[in-house]
Amino acid sequence: MNSSDIELIVRQVLEGMRTGGSPAAGGPQEIPKSGRVAMLTALENFEIKEFPILALGDDDILVKVEGCGVCGTDAHEFKRDPFGLIPVVLGHEGTGEIVAMGKNVKADSAGKPVKIGDKVVTCMIFKDNPDITMFDLNKQNVGGADVYGLLPDDEIHHNGWFADYIVLRGGSTFFNVSDLDLDLRILIEPAAVLIHAVERAKTTGILRFNSRVVVQGCGPIGLLCIAVLRTMGVENIVAIDGEEKRLQFAKEMGAGHSVNFKRHSGIEQLVNAVKEGFGGHFADFGFQCTGSPVAHSNVYKFIRSGGGLCELGFFVDGGDASINPHFDICSKELTIVGSWVYNLRDYPTTFDFLKRAKAIGLPIEKLITHRFPLEQINEALKTNLRMEGLKVAIIND
Repeated sequence: MNSSDIELIVRQVLEGMRTGGSPAAGGPQEIPKSGRVAMLTALENFEIKEFPILALGDDDILVKVEGCGVCGTDAHEFKRDPFGLIPVVLGHEGTGEIVAMGKNVKADSAGKPVKIGDKVVTCMIFKDNPDITMFDLNKQNVGGADVYGLLPDDEIHHNGWFADYIVLRGGSTFFNVSDLDLDLRILIEPAAVLIHAVERAKTTGILRFNSRVVVQGCGPIGLLCIAVLRTMGVENIVAIDGEEKRLQFAKEMGAGHSVNFKRHSGIEQLVNAVKEGFGGHFADFGFQCTGSPVAHSNVYKFIRSGGGLCELGFFVDGGDASINPHFDICSKELTIVGSWVYNLRDYPTTFDFLKRAKAIGLPIEKLITHRFPLEQINEALKTNLRMEGLKVAIIND
């Protein structure tokens, strides 16, 4: 051990005393006094700002951010601020390495031990709500809790994953995912949305191994939906989208057939194209993964009498959809479920899904098509809004 190593350890011990951390748990780590964040200060304008990193509480964790995916929700906030959060540090699909933690932090939300140097992701921050607890999440999902990257700015500032560091507060849920590589860790949060949706779909009793399933929309959410279905053993999948590159990737992810809606004039032609993909049959089950009211109106037409539908595409208000309740729902006796984000228990299932998908050869990591440094976050969001590629990510060196 040379003098530089000794100096680093001494600094780490002193900083651990300042923050209440446990520096020896995973080896020496540099504890910063400040860190940069990408602060959305106005519509379509992030500014890189630097703020002090305050002393950690006994239940807090400081994480060095390694990467974070750009979500459609981030793009909506960037473009329109529908949640009224500006100024805000966005980014909720993030992951990174623990560099300091309070003395009370021993294990993650699944009971897995954690130490400095471990890789983690976050799920939700519980509010004072008796219907939401870490041990009974069948009542409400994450829609009733807070999420990093969608928190109002406060004195901490390091509240989102579009940053160099993020401070995880006591009461947060987080998971040790050191056994997954960076790309898979970035995909955990969006993949959990589909794990939750498929679990909701299974409650209908209609979705089975031999079901004919139509997936409408082949952005990252729809593609992950196809991958989840494929890992479950569902093989008869028809994908619908308007972009050939996305439809081709849908086949790589497990879809047997694809339908480009732009090549068909009117709903009758589109329905016939979907039926051809199923050998002349309607779908048993449908997943509607777009934010388009027109797409929602159409999806009923693809599903057989007695079939099922999971609607998960509307994470913000996309407007009203026109349907005919008699023909679309009642006379068909459709079973419909809505799906909204995920709950805590979906995360461990998601880890297993990602490992299984990779093991059977699905190109999950190819979903990340664009990578930008934090300094280029405005261009990253504009790339997302232009619908170039699939998943856009911010990657820290």
